Amino acid sequence: MRDLYYNSFTIYFWDVRPAAMGWDKERKSCTMALKEFQAESKRLMDLMINSIYTHKEIFLRELISNASDAIDKLYYRTLEDGATGLSRDDFYIRIDLDPEAHTITITDNGVGMTQQELDNNLGVIAKSGSLQFKNENEKKEDVDIIGQFGVGFYSAFMVSARVRVESLAFGEGQAYRWESQGLEGYEIAPCEKADRGTTITLWLKEDTEDEKYSEFADQYRVRQLVKRYSDYIRYPIRMEMKKTRLKEGTGEEGKEPEYETYYETDTLNSMVPIWKKARAEVTDEELHAFYKEKFYDWQDPLQAIRTSTEGAATYSALLFIPKTAPMDYYTREYEKGLQLYASGVLIMDKCADLLPDCFSFVKGLVDSQDLSLNISREMLQHDRQLKLIAGRLEKKIASELKAMLTNDREKYEAFWKSFGLQLKFGMYNEYGAKKDQLKDLVLFTSSKEKKLVSLAEYVSRMPQGQQAIYYGCGETPERILSLPQAEAVLEKGYELLCLTDNVDEFALRILEKYEEKEFKNIASEGLDLGSDEEKEKTQQLAQDNKELLAAMQEALGDRVQDVKVSGTLKSHPVCISTDGMISTEMEKVLNAMPAQEKIKAQRVLELNPQHPVFARLQELFQSDKEKVALYAEILYGQALLIEGVALEDPAGFAQKVCQIM
Repeated sequence: MRDLYYNSFTIYFWDVRPAAMGWDKERKSCTMALKEFQAESKRLMDLMINSIYTHKEIFLRELISNASDAIDKLYYRTLEDGATGLSRDDFYIRIDLDPEAHTITITDNGVGMTQQELDNNLGVIAKSGSLQFKNENEKKEDVDIIGQFGVGFYSAFMVSARVRVESLAFGEGQAYRWESQGLEGYEIAPCEKADRGTTITLWLKEDTEDEKYSEFADQYRVRQLVKRYSDYIRYPIRMEMKKTRLKEGTGEEGKEPEYETYYETDTLNSMVPIWKKARAEVTDEELHAFYKEKFYDWQDPLQAIRTSTEGAATYSALLFIPKTAPMDYYTREYEKGLQLYASGVLIMDKCADLLPDCFSFVKGLVDSQDLSLNISREMLQHDRQLKLIAGRLEKKIASELKAMLTNDREKYEAFWKSFGLQLKFGMYNEYGAKKDQLKDLVLFTSSKEKKLVSLAEYVSRMPQGQQAIYYGCGETPERILSLPQAEAVLEKGYELLCLTDNVDEFALRILEKYEEKEFKNIASEGLDLGSDEEKEKTQQLAQDNKELLAAMQEALGDRVQDVKVSGTLKSHPVCISTDGMISTEMEKVLNAMPAQEKIKAQRVLELNPQHPVFARLQELFQSDKEKVALYAEILYGQALLIEGVALEDPAGFAQKVCQIM
């Protein structure tokens, strides 16, 4: 062996290759030239094989995509020359498996490659013939070439010990063979090939404890991978499938059933994406079947959304709103995201960046020619186009939900039952970044007929003179409507929103107002709904009984910020209200979270001056001040229980009740 350096190539001459290399007898008799790869061959080739791709199965997607590009190039050339009479129906991609020989072969009848093109495209890593063709034809319409980086072919070496490419270029009379075993280099030599196009044969690596390469010679595994990644390649991908059937004349009239093996060529891919078909060509049944198959749901979707845009970001999207939430939806294990296709080839199974958290329940896919992918085509480079698509999808989903709320209330309430909580979380998250988009989509149970209402519906039927949107918090609407403060609101003829989810009050607090109407918690201090005359009377009562109120506050200590006379209470003797930003309900929610410090609401004990209990307190303050302290303790405990707050010392409270009895 001797070295010859020429144009940055290293060329080795061999008289005889060792038998261990596995080359055929015909070639052993010839003098062959082994060339090293350009572009720092060994280092870059090692990167191709071991680092760029996450999953080894990707090699099949890349080789099929290359075959599709080769057919596209010939198709576009025939359109330009107008001489061959070929149409898209003449083209195909074929896969042949030989489990015994441990090989997988991929054949196309596309444009093929000359000797020079084999050398340029396969001998120079990261040089893409497809990208060059795309750039040369960028002004032409309908040029949809998949390849960009010129590295996809080398993914074959992740699973192969040896790769052979046999190609006959369109219009040429001589075919050529390119062959390599990886890092050491490649050889190019003339070969026999009857039909134009390219055939790639992979000799799979031997199985190891960690890797089972033989799975890629299994027909069912290959069919699964084609369906997953290349289902929408525009040309048929065919493979001969081994099948069994009942032998004729067996299995009937008491005869034992016998089965025979036969072979049949199947087309593995759908070719035309359902989202590329005209709306009139796709029935609801087809959309539902597609959804259930692709997204593993046993139910039809609640709603299908189709949208496409051209311009700064060209894409087609097919989105679905499920009927019910997955079992893990409200857990950390749930992964949001849309399937991402580039020119019909699956790139990512769940692209989280295409959906905001508030719409994480949406399933579906996006297909675009314009995305800037990274070199492996498994991830996106975060760029302006991605943000444009995500922003437009978000607006589309919001508008579809608003239309559903307006036009099909029953369907929207079914949606709300499954995913309403997510919209309320979305309104609160990120410091209310999505609140304006979501405020017209949220629903709450109303005191009127205990039905769900939107904020717009609530405001539209507010009586004249009502200045705020009133709400109460609790476990159920029934408990909220039984709160002492609710009585005054309902007596006024005002509607009351019942907030039963932990996030509800946080969402309304961050929204602050709706159509210039502030939100008011009925359990907040200062809910006086009386007239000016009634308010003045309440103030006078507070002044007249300030010593009694001070004595009760002293008895309760730092558990309350104040004890006051209420102008709100009607039939109840007492209630707890809060002063400041933290309500009693928010205190419960925040303290249920793992945290070092506990949050405490500033509680106010409000007394009903019209109730007989208040008169009894006035009597005791004159005759038995010690009992006033006991009454204060009992009334405070009673108010907490009504509010749904657990007592710190239930046994002590029971003893105080018994003491009075």
